[in-house]
Amino acid sequence: MTKKEYPRIGETVFYETLENGLRVAIVKKPGFRKKMAFLSAAFGSADIRFTYKGEKYEMPAGTAHFLEHKMFERESGEDALAILSKRGATANAFTSTDMTAFHFDCTKHFYENLETLIDFVMHPAFTDESIEKEKPIIAQEIVMGEDDPDNALYYNLLRCLFRRHPIRDAVVGTVKSIENITAEKLMLCHEAFYVPGNMQLVLCGDLDEREAIKKVTELMTAPRGFAPERAYPKESEKPVKEEKTAVMDVAAPIFLAGAKTEPGLTGSRAIRHELTAALSLSILMGEASPLYSRLYSEGVINETFGYDFESANGVSFISFGGETDESDRVISDVMREAKILSENGLDRDFFERRKRSVIGDELRGLSSFDSICYNVACAMSEGYDYFDLVPVLSGITEKEVRDFLAKYVTPGRFAVSTVRGREDE
Repeated sequence: MTKKEYPRIGETVFYETLENGLRVAIVKKPGFRKKMAFLSAAFGSADIRFTYKGEKYEMPAGTAHFLEHKMFERESGEDALAILSKRGATANAFTSTDMTAFHFDCTKHFYENLETLIDFVMHPAFTDESIEKEKPIIAQEIVMGEDDPDNALYYNLLRCLFRRHPIRDAVVGTVKSIENITAEKLMLCHEAFYVPGNMQLVLCGDLDEREAIKKVTELMTAPRGFAPERAYPKESEKPVKEEKTAVMDVAAPIFLAGAKTEPGLTGSRAIRHELTAALSLSILMGEASPLYSRLYSEGVINETFGYDFESANGVSFISFGGETDESDRVISDVMREAKILSENGLDRDFFERRKRSVIGDELRGLSSFDSICYNVACAMSEGYDYFDLVPVLSGITEKEVRDFLAKYVTPGRFAVSTVRGREDE
């Protein structure tokens, strides 16, 4: 077991990799009554094409999410969520493009709940009959998502940016695609991806690290296994389509502009790229930036305006948007401001203030068990140390920010998704 202390942020973490390959992190929280367990598999909605035991497979869109729904079933007929709830635990699960995670928090019966968690995740008990019963439930979830303007805005942007990468498809799949999901396909995906060598377990709370590792070793007895070879299509630097507009019931027009950034980064390079993006976007268009202040004071944007950076499955992209009648102007002003900053340089005091602000944003996440567990699990899966983010961010230079803006925030790299109201037709 490896102990790492992070005095700048007041955290102590114990790391261990079990003989079967499961990566475990124990985040110590002395004095806290609440404890949390977060078990994740590096298997998400984008993992639909893979090679396993020499055979190539292509799964229907939405398979990982469908499997997540069915994992709580027990052979006894009782739902695992109900079992955890009876012991006072709050449990849930989610699927993203590159991860499926199951978690709970509680103040009592922690190791009993951990045993239940590991048992139902590692030993699924769904049947053909239960799969068919689940399809209309998930279909309803899909239809509701399709009627959501924010959901349409986001996925239309991804379909403009990416030609074939499965990140462009909704995590839940489509009503048509889930009809092709069977118990046999779900079991194959579980056998292939839900193996200790492709999983992470994060425990957070006032725990004895030796006792915790002993318990986990006793409970996680599955053989190592190796994740299948995944296949993601290569994408061009520029978007495949410049814009897409949807007409829906919205109070005001909304837009989301996005551009692809550096693909294929892993480990320390990936986290530095992400933090450079966060700092660059904060300087360019954060609430304290001159650009934001000007556009807001003129009524061009409002409090819905924001920006983001995302990376998964070998691709990454930045985006910004919100409600406005003047999306073309906002995009033009963002490009112009990025050019000025990249060519003329940054105000030193403002640069340092923004850096401290972004560090503060990251540190605020350390007050949430959910945020800690999620980010530590992601970091372990991607091969970097989440708690190194403060020194990494502190070391980002003005040149890195200027280079980021010059390379990625430029005309020609961006696609635009817009949702207009029906009355604007």
